[in-house]
Amino acid sequence: MPVIEITSLEHPGVEIFGTLTEAQLRNRIDPERGLFIAESPKVIRVALNAGYEPLAMLCEKKHIEGDAADIISRIGDVPVYTGNRELLAQLTGYTLTRGVLCAMRRPVLRTPEEVCRDARRVAVIHGVVDTTNIGAIFRSAAALGIDAMLLSPDSCDPLNRRAVRVSMGAVFLVPWTWAPCPVSSLREMGFCTVAMALTDRSVSIDHPALKEISRLAIVMGTEGDGLPDEVLAEADYVARIPMWHGVDSLNVAAASAVAFWELRAR
Repeated sequence: MPVIEITSLEHPGVEIFGTLTEAQLRNRIDPERGLFIAESPKVIRVALNAGYEPLAMLCEKKHIEGDAADIISRIGDVPVYTGNRELLAQLTGYTLTRGVLCAMRRPVLRTPEEVCRDARRVAVIHGVVDTTNIGAIFRSAAALGIDAMLLSPDSCDPLNRRAVRVSMGAVFLVPWTWAPCPVSSLREMGFCTVAMALTDRSVSIDHPALKEISRLAIVMGTEGDGLPDEVLAEADYVARIPMWHGVDSLNVAAASAVAFWELRAR
């Protein structure tokens, strides 16, 4: 376990924690070489337990023999960079709230068929670009019985640093992948689909027919524009969450938690 104390922002190896953008970390040109950043000891432990490969750590000195000691003991020869709090804040652009970052290898993405093979409940995320919402949706999915997640290509990357942090590591617990046409592909896999939206054909989310479906995919869109007409047309059902006091909708993250619980597998 090499602990390397840095005194300069130009120290070789630390650029992945500061100067590389999310797009550069993701490495769209060569996805097999892509990286992501996990923040806080708790989230890093979840990632390690899920089998993710660590490449480097950035750690405040006080955590080396403190909160991060067990992590450092697990990662073998992975370099651990450390330095004073002010220097690390200059490097990352913000003060580390939990004092520990870990750069990890992105996994090889599976196909939608592989991800959904044994699933009873799948969430489809269509066009949700807010990192906080994506993280919160994954946290609800992990807690409320969603077996897999499919995301349209225009959605936010679940391994975005903020999404990972907001999810508290739940992005490592629910299998997910990208799907260009998730609704039609799910029908081919034997799923019934329910789109969450306010339309003339919307049934209440507690409609008895929805609770009898053995394999169900719940389709969520952005709260601004909602789901496109073509996605609604493809869905087997369209459902709404009953509202009071003239409120017409919930934030997509809050709505997902309600939908996941109400439509859980019985």
